[in-house]
Amino acid sequence: IDINMGCPVPKVATRAGAGAHLMRDHALAGKIMRAVVGAVDIPVSIKTRLGWDDDNRDWRNLIQIAADSGVRFAALHGRTRAQLYLGNAVHPDVSDAPIPIIANGDIKVASDLTGLETLGYAGAMIGRGILGRPWVLAEIMGGGVPKNVGEIVLRHLEYAIEYYGEKTAIPMFRKHAAWYSAGMPNSSEFRIKVNRIDNADALKVAIREFWGMI
Repeated sequence: IDINMGCPVPKVATRAGAGAHLMRDHALAGKIMRAVVGAVDIPVSIKTRLGWDDDNRDWRNLIQIAADSGVRFAALHGRTRAQLYLGNAVHPDVSDAPIPIIANGDIKVASDLTGLETLGYAGAMIGRGILGRPWVLAEIMGGGVPKNVGEIVLRHLEYAIEYYGEKTAIPMFRKHAAWYSAGMPNSSEFRIKVNRIDNADALKVAIREFWGMI
């Protein structure tokens, strides 16, 4: 079970008092962690950030509380909550952390892993870097980019329809189509077109046309 103490968006971190808000109340965070650890027989982890803002980069305190609460490991995003996803992620030295730390933030290609092990990280977590590029995990491990991304998009769409049903999957898949097409020629026109499609057959045709499969 992973407890998300890093989500920075206002509807979660401010209005709901959840996510990254728990970095502002370490006592409550500790109470939650101890309760979860005590209630389950499987490992518990947390995900957090460097702190609420530059004046409160107190991630070390929260990690120590996590360790004392029985949390097995933590993922640390290299930004404060105030930064949201702006600026470059900074990965501090965690070699003296009491539990294993997973690096997170701006990890998109294999070269982004350089130096993390030296800083004491036990691993790396890819977040937004995988959107529209689900093959990035294999790529980092030495694999290649697929020759025809359109085939991947169509397979992803089929999986979504199988799991959610067409009525739910089609509007949900629009954002994935946008991520897959980002940076490609005429991607803006493709996204506009996709946002008007409400059935699977038409969406499949649009995908095949955009990726030159027709």
